Formats: sequence, C-alpha cells, structure tokens
Amino acid sequence: MLKINEIYASIQGESSHTGLPCIFIRLTGCNLRCSWCDTAYAFYAGNDLTIEETLQKVDTFGLPLVEITGGEPLLQEDVYPLMEALLKKGYRVMLETSGALPIDKVPQRVIKILDIKCPGSGEEKKNHLENLKLLSPHDEVKFVLLDRADYEWSRDLLRKYDLAPSTQVLFSPVYDKLNLKDLSQWILKDRLAVRLQTQLHKVIWSKDAIGV
Repeated sequence: MLKINEIYASIQGESSHTGLPCIFIRLTGCNLRCSWCDTAYAFYAGNDLTIEETLQKVDTFGLPLVEITGGEPLLQEDVYPLMEALLKKGYRVMLETSGALPIDKVPQRVIKILDIKCPGSGEEKKNHLENLKLLSPHDEVKFVLLDRADYEWSRDLLRKYDLAPSTQVLFSPVYDKLNLKDLSQWILKDRLAVRLQTQLHKVIWSKDAIGV
C-alpha cells in the first residue's frame, strides 16, 4: 500500500527531460524541511492506494514517461515494487529523491534524479553522499541554489567528487530568489560543465499551481 498525494499528467519542468509530457506520482511524506520547499502540501495529505490501483490510474493518461516524486518517495517501502511494476509495463521511469536516503535498492533501469541539498536549504548535513558512487550513466544530480554561497558550495563539491562532465549535473535557482542571468554568468565564468535549468512548469502555469 502506498500513500499518494496526487497523480497527474503535465509537462516535465526539470531535468534533462524538460519539456516532455510526463505522468507524475507524488508520494506523501518527507523527512526534510528545506527552507524553500514548494511542496509542503505533500508532507501529510494523501490517499492510500495499492500498487495495482496506482498502475490503473497511470495507465489512463497514455504517456510513456513517469516520474515518482514527493515529498521523499523512498520513505515508503512499496515504492520499490511500484518502480519494478512500472518498468515491467514498459514505462520509462524517473525517480526524484532528496539524496538523504540510500538509493542502493532502486532498480538499475530507473532514471534517478539525486537532489543534493545545499546550505541554503538548511538540510545539507542530511546528504547521503555515498549515493554519488551508485549513479548510473543515465542518472542526474541536481543542485537547487538559493544564492551565491550555494553556487560556490555546489561548484566545490562538483570538483571534489569529479562529477561533471561524466555525470549530468543540473543547477537550478530557487524560483523568484536567484536571478537566472546571475547564475548563468557564474557558470560561464567558471566554465562548469553543468546544465542550467529553471522550473518550466512554473513558467507555463504559475509558481503556486498544483497538479499541473
């Protein structure tokens, strides 16, 4: 049984898959409280669904790409058989996870988006950096940046772990907090092999929209 906050279809707003139609399965619950969190509504609210009921709902959208997100989806043990079931049905499966929990049980074929927490989030001490050793070539690492200090922290971590360009690295500014032009200039000055991204779904609809 899974506690699910919402299941909906939208345009993928983040990662290297930005712009693609995608089905989102948002699981309830999170073990972190990031200062800039935009999905606090998923901390507690949700409905209990079996894996089969979840699959039936996903099938109604008729799209090949599925992202499991939260909250923190790895808090629920049944997320693992859900991922296996989605893969078995032929879906391309993405997992957005905070990086605070081990990813060793996530199926190899799942595209993992590892969201490393920067100091501006207030949760950087929760990062499980051993996860960086478990990434596959199709996986991605995301840094959500609040300010210049977050940028420098992330840049230094990239260099320490030699992440870019061997790993797809995403730099995403906190929406309405860090100017895209400033972040672009920092990346260009330091010649970082990272992908700049913004939250496209917020550009299309609004920063407060839910379920799109």
